Amino acid sequence: MNLKHPQKENIRAMAFFDGQNLFHTAKSTFNHEHPNYDPVKLAELVCQAQSWRLQETRFYTGVPDSKDNAFWNHFWTIKLGVLKRQKNVFVFSRPLRYRPRTITLPTGKTETLLIGEEKGIDVRIAIDVIRLAHKQVYDVALIFSQDQDLSEAAEEVRAIAKEQNRWIKVACAFPFGQGNKNDRGIDKTDWIKIDRELYDRCLDMRDYRPKK
Repeated sequence: MNLKHPQKENIRAMAFFDGQNLFHTAKSTFNHEHPNYDPVKLAELVCQAQSWRLQETRFYTGVPDSKDNAFWNHFWTIKLGVLKRQKNVFVFSRPLRYRPRTITLPTGKTETLLIGEEKGIDVRIAIDVIRLAHKQVYDVALIFSQDQDLSEAAEEVRAIAKEQNRWIKVACAFPFGQGNKNDRGIDKTDWIKIDRELYDRCLDMRDYRPKK
């Protein structure tokens, strides 16, 4: 089937950020100790490189309660507040719960740590990717995550493209380098690897961490 393809200069992209997934990948890949990326700049540069027009940046993350982790609650509360005030930016957050998890150290010993777990972020991203494809508000869903749970959403978008007889692409962008042992993007998507030079061009110079 030949799906109707938009003119190259009119390809509309919408960026979907899994904030925690991107942070942890950037931390292991580029050694950045806090989420210091500017999602709007990052989405804009990736879209420019592909000749896509960025329509909207959508940011999703878990946020811990101040009683569980005052540091990260402060950080994300301020950062999300700044993002919400920007044009064409949508922000969605859910509580980040801390649960005990036993890990094995390189020495062979085990240690129990409180690990933050977010519930429902990947589900909400998947719902929005599918919902907005039905509404025909984008031609490219650009997902900043390596969460394989989103592969089913990509497959569903393919079905929507056939139903609507139009061209839709789902792309996955993620940091790539020696520190990232996972070099795979989301299955059933086009992979866009972000190198350190590109990532560092998109740093947010404002530091939202609480002052000591």
